Amino acid sequence: MKPEWKSFLEHKGAEFDDGTVVSFGNGERERRVVTTGEVIADLSHTGLVSASGADAQEFLQGQLTNDMRQVSPNHSQLSGFCSPKGRILANFMVFQRGDTYYLRMPREQVEVTLKRLRMFVLRARITLEDASDHWVRIGYSGPDAAKQLHNRFGAAPEHPHDVLQTDAVTILRLHGPHPRFEIYGELEAIQKLWTLLDVRAAPVGEEAWRLLDIRAGVPVVYAATADAFVPQMVNMQFVDGLSFTKGCYTGQEVVARMQYLGRLKRRMYRARIDGVECPAPGTALSAAGSTSGQGAGRVVSAARSPDGGCELLAVVEIASQEADEIRLQDVNGPVLHFEPLPYAFDAAGSQDQA
Repeated sequence: MKPEWKSFLEHKGAEFDDGTVVSFGNGERERRVVTTGEVIADLSHTGLVSASGADAQEFLQGQLTNDMRQVSPNHSQLSGFCSPKGRILANFMVFQRGDTYYLRMPREQVEVTLKRLRMFVLRARITLEDASDHWVRIGYSGPDAAKQLHNRFGAAPEHPHDVLQTDAVTILRLHGPHPRFEIYGELEAIQKLWTLLDVRAAPVGEEAWRLLDIRAGVPVVYAATADAFVPQMVNMQFVDGLSFTKGCYTGQEVVARMQYLGRLKRRMYRARIDGVECPAPGTALSAAGSTSGQGAGRVVSAARSPDGGCELLAVVEIASQEADEIRLQDVNGPVLHFEPLPYAFDAAGSQDQA
């Protein structure tokens, strides 16, 4: 994080823990307002990998789960990077500014993802770098967020994955319960924009912003869950993160076999649990009837809820979810109460295969 940006946020009341904004002094209020009102958030808990050079698009096309030919200065996409066994090692938002592609992911995933991607470069004309300090990045969400951006820039991205480019900033539209955006720019431009948006929007910490991903049903792969799931298990095909027509990429044969010849036995659900302690990514789930030997599932991500307890995304055995009581960790753990996702499995699946 740029020291000047950290000082700016501290002046606005930000409280930090290991470089991440925990809150702006009232976490409970932030959890309430993030689901109903306008909010702004620092996104320094995320990192960026940049890919530039004459072969950048071709190289990424051979590595990622989505079709890089669809990425342009006006369109972003969610994508993933898999092992040869088809397990997702990292997932990220991909966008383009100028001739450079950027992969936005959890900050903890940047170094290991860079190292793995560089193994495949060989003679490709591409430069891969940690660009986390290149752009300052913020999130903006709320019922009137699109209107406010339109008032400021004369336009706003209309649909998820649409992108607006100006001389100063790049604005991505995300999935979310309300219009939701990520904004990237130089320090001075983002400071001015934050000050402008701060008149109407409440600043919130990282956990509040994470709650919006959970309610949108968008998975985030952290270090604890890297190499744990095939993309379909975390619903990547339902959030425009997986192409079945793009051609070959690392792990593609396994992913395609699962789609057309296999039977998915686990998938990601949204749930809530009682209690004040939220489970970490990778926390195990249990069910009395589970016979797989691998447990009933694992937590993908979790955040405290404005309604009490925690909300979470978790990959769960389909048979156990339909037949059993799913609990966190073991038979004495909190019960998972399942809640609807903003997309339907069957409908989205039929669309993807059409």
